[in-house]
Amino acid sequence: MKNKVMAGLLTVAMAAVMTAGCAGNSEKEGYAIGISQFAEHGSLDNCRKGFLEGLAEEGIKEGENLKVDVKNAVADMGTAGQISDGFVSDKVDLICAIATPTAQSAYNAAMDAGIPVIYTAVTDPVAAELASEDKTPVGEISGTSDKLPVEAQLKMMRQILPDAKKLGIMYTTSEANSVSTIEEYKSLAGKYGFELIEKGITATADVALAADDLLSQADCITNLTDNTVVASLPTILEKANERKVPVFGSEIEQVKAGCLAAEGIDYIALGKQTGKMAAQVLKGEKKASEMKFELITEPGFYVNNKVAENLGITVPQELADSAVESFGEIAQ
Repeated sequence: MKNKVMAGLLTVAMAAVMTAGCAGNSEKEGYAIGISQFAEHGSLDNCRKGFLEGLAEEGIKEGENLKVDVKNAVADMGTAGQISDGFVSDKVDLICAIATPTAQSAYNAAMDAGIPVIYTAVTDPVAAELASEDKTPVGEISGTSDKLPVEAQLKMMRQILPDAKKLGIMYTTSEANSVSTIEEYKSLAGKYGFELIEKGITATADVALAADDLLSQADCITNLTDNTVVASLPTILEKANERKVPVFGSEIEQVKAGCLAAEGIDYIALGKQTGKMAAQVLKGEKKASEMKFELITEPGFYVNNKVAENLGITVPQELADSAVESFGEIAQ
């Protein structure tokens, strides 16, 4: 009888060990990530959507083996810092940072915790001090750049507006990506016959007044991928339409929303590219520090024919025929 009791106890103990082992394996097969998005607007939303699609294509799917915590900083650096600190406290497996300010914040918070950061929509990782000139990471951080095709944009604007002289750009002075892109515009604007008029802002509250000032001087305006400015695009477009000043975008969502045209990139494709990089890190195939940042090299032309009609502008047929996508209405 005693032997039977001992055998039974051993069986229960072995079952408990096996159950615990299975639970441990199950946890290892799943991933927890935090997504920190700097602002709420179409291009960054598309990055997030593409990122999750890229992970799913690599077998890491939300609701199956992936837990995702998405937080938005609403274009506030303080909030971005709190989000990053929270993800580190939660000990997530990886942080996806969407846009330059959140990438910088996430890396600062995660570097001592050993949590890798994969970013997207960072225009200039070198200027943001996230990578070296040869694209190698400064630590456990890598991702994708949405560097604007500045020269292609200038060439396209000159084709559409052959008589325009003054080109206006609004940008956030604290965004490293915007500052570096402004420098590129400065170096190339004269080549296409534009005089550049810049207007720096520090917060969303500055946008309305800055737009009035810029529109009083410029023949046309072009947007960067500046998060604070893009988040306030409806305000800028409303004021520009009143003055019949064309506004050019930097990607498809801005053209849908009422910008005349853009030589921009596909942010869903950019997000997918980023998701595949993150999958390699999560699976242990590569460390973030071993991956140079990547970018999409071929821009696409997008045009809103309804905006052109409203402004009385004729888009050259050659350009119109080359459009990746064109729109006949303005999205609300």
